[in-house]
Amino acid sequence: MRDMQIYKVYPAIPESLAFLGDLARNLWWCWNDDAIDLFRRIHPGLWEKVGKNPVVFLARISTHRYEALSRDESFLGHLGRVKTRFETMSSEISRVPDLTLESGETVAYFSMEFGLHESLPFFAGGLGILAGDHLKASSALGLPLTGIGLLFREGYFRQYLDHNGWQQETYPVIDVFDLPTRKVTRASGEDLVIDIPGPHGIIHACVWEIHVGKVRLLLLDTNLPENPGHIRNITSRLYASHGDIRVAQEALLGIGGTRALKAMGLFPSVCHMNEGHCTFAGLERICQIMERYDLNFQSASQVCRRSTVFTTHTPVAAGHDEFDKHQVRPYVAPYAEKFDISVEELLSWGEVPGDDKNGRFSMFCFGVQFSGYINGVSRLHGKVARRMWQGLWPRRQKEEIPIFNVTNGVHINSYISRHKNGLLERYLAADWIERQSEPALVSRIDNIDDADLWHVHEMDRSNLIRKCRQLLMSQYERRNAARTLLDDVSVTLDHRVLTICFARRFATYKRAGLLLKDPQRLTRLITSTDHPVQLVFAGKAHPNDNEGKDLIRRIVEFARQPAVRHRIVFLENYDINIARYMVQGCDVWLNTPRRPYEACGTSGMKAAANGGLNLSILDGWWCEGYDDTRGWRIGNGTDYDDPGYQDEVESQSLFNVLENDVIPVFYDRIRGNPPQKWVRMMKAAMKMAITDFSSDRMVREYTSRFYIPSVGNLRDLTQDSGRKAKDLALTQSRLNALWSHIRVSKPRIKPAEDFAVGDTFSVVLEVFLGELSPDEVEVQIYHGRLLGTGELEKSRAETMKLQSTIAPGTHLYGCRVVCSDSGRFGYTARVIPRGDDVLRNIPGLITWAMPDE
Repeated sequence: MRDMQIYKVYPAIPESLAFLGDLARNLWWCWNDDAIDLFRRIHPGLWEKVGKNPVVFLARISTHRYEALSRDESFLGHLGRVKTRFETMSSEISRVPDLTLESGETVAYFSMEFGLHESLPFFAGGLGILAGDHLKASSALGLPLTGIGLLFREGYFRQYLDHNGWQQETYPVIDVFDLPTRKVTRASGEDLVIDIPGPHGIIHACVWEIHVGKVRLLLLDTNLPENPGHIRNITSRLYASHGDIRVAQEALLGIGGTRALKAMGLFPSVCHMNEGHCTFAGLERICQIMERYDLNFQSASQVCRRSTVFTTHTPVAAGHDEFDKHQVRPYVAPYAEKFDISVEELLSWGEVPGDDKNGRFSMFCFGVQFSGYINGVSRLHGKVARRMWQGLWPRRQKEEIPIFNVTNGVHINSYISRHKNGLLERYLAADWIERQSEPALVSRIDNIDDADLWHVHEMDRSNLIRKCRQLLMSQYERRNAARTLLDDVSVTLDHRVLTICFARRFATYKRAGLLLKDPQRLTRLITSTDHPVQLVFAGKAHPNDNEGKDLIRRIVEFARQPAVRHRIVFLENYDINIARYMVQGCDVWLNTPRRPYEACGTSGMKAAANGGLNLSILDGWWCEGYDDTRGWRIGNGTDYDDPGYQDEVESQSLFNVLENDVIPVFYDRIRGNPPQKWVRMMKAAMKMAITDFSSDRMVREYTSRFYIPSVGNLRDLTQDSGRKAKDLALTQSRLNALWSHIRVSKPRIKPAEDFAVGDTFSVVLEVFLGELSPDEVEVQIYHGRLLGTGELEKSRAETMKLQSTIAPGTHLYGCRVVCSDSGRFGYTARVIPRGDDVLRNIPGLITWAMPDE
């Protein structure tokens, strides 16, 4: 019916229970067991039925039940305890006092997806879960951070399998009023609506707000009556397949999100862009810096770069968003006018090195233009990203490409099982979760009685198996399975058997089917009478990835074989809830990506925090986490040119490790006692995960390495009417104009002979700087061990000193080099700008010594 007015009726909650409504609208409850138990005790069955969504849950509780609870002293005492903890959280001061912002300033954290809880389906996978964990950890640390994303009315797809095991997708519409969201309004009481330009007119979006502890998450939504249908659909589905919609989503996130902050009276002193989807934010932020500090475009750009963080998660160039320039032009054209540059020049910022002028527009390359701090998400990924994007910094050595790494971490409190949490509270401290950054405290895990740890882990494994049976029952009932088959589900899996879990996105490079390379050998492992194993699989393939879908089909087909059907299962519609059961209850977390395509991978960290032992390729975070005292590796970390050969080698390695190491250690029981070595490895894995791979550690690292310096840069560059920013802009303009004239002669050694370890020698060279002065540049000798390929290993740069001016613009430089090691070494020289890291790493501003004629 058209023109229908809508109203909503909420339950009348007694005043003594009013806090329940506040609690339901702050995601703090979802990582606090006592708060979860408060909701659950109201009506356990309904709590599970509504997917643990407290907003929906409270709306369905009867008035009679509320009245009974208002007279229940035990419940009121429980509510009071949770309320006290909530109020304490809200009033706590920052645990990172070195990050101080002025009123109205914030750290703006942009991400296309946020995975906070299964009842909020605004995420597709690891990127979103990481973003959600970033917000949770920021809340615990008291960071003045604001998250910015989009509110997707259909979220990401729900997965189900047909009778053949082929993935199908559905997109159920989300009722935003069933979520813990509130419309952001202006002082007048009207809804806050922001506008951005689009190819077919103005795009209007309202702003929703979700509280995540002390942190706010803002979500933009184009589902407004004033928008035509094609614009309303911009925020319909996460990662829409249509290119025009994807560009619109990314423009809305970056440009619209930054405008929403301004409309709310917030200024991003630090801008953190989580992946290339967000990089349009740089355009609007430069405009706001220009206006706020009365700077021109060039000066504002210097401020923007030195206070922007850009995190990349994708180790494959093809995985980064690229668009046709005509799709991007309508969104950037207004900024070209504001910046007084041509649209073509602005579009060139997104050109991939080596492409012609009609090439694609890369969101990664575009983001680099705004960012002074760029990082990958593991040590190995940083190395891969530097190699992959070397073309953006021509003539610079790979190890000097300014892409750093901050290894991801997980929000321990969201994934630690309540059984293990209780154990840690008993053996470590009641407040251990707030003190997880203290290694001495975490080391007390070694003091946990083996029998205690093994007992709680067996309970978690039993919970996983019970959940698997429930989910399988629902899957088969939906398919109208026969009664005999439903009865068979009730005895699937065994709580005493070694349980291996594999759960992640079913992209082909993650190789979910590596075990199926040798089905006979796998069958023997599963059906062993003495030392059996069982496997739990879960995960979604992208709707357009038929290869990924076929992997799922093959696993389901194998699992239907009579010999193994009780010991291998595939769970539909993998989400945070299923993940929680799996990481808490698994014995082994299996990870088989084709190295080096796993940027980080965080699910194994969650399993390790629960005592699960990782069995993984040396890729992503496991290169840093692996030690034979806390898990196993598959292969030796070798990179292969032939993927087929790599699969065969690593499949056999996987089976060998299972047969020779994993299975014997798990079943090594003496007189019925827990497996001593296994439990010892569990403790080592827990200590590692909690100490080194938590989101608490991750956010602290971002804060110390990037956020605090960014704020300092903003303050320094904008004081005195932006004098330093203006000076930097003039410096860069001068360097860009004059750099091409620089010439560096071939460096010469004095004396020219072989040396012994401990000797020193002099190096001299001539440099023609033209109109540039020696104060504007740094001349360096660059040397290192010479490899057979002609490249340098463990190379380093040492600054050379100006010795004299030979002629106008021509200078003599020299330095001494110490021979600290033996071997064959190479050396050359170069000139780079003098200044901070941003200025020194400007693409193109590097000149190497001339080779021999």
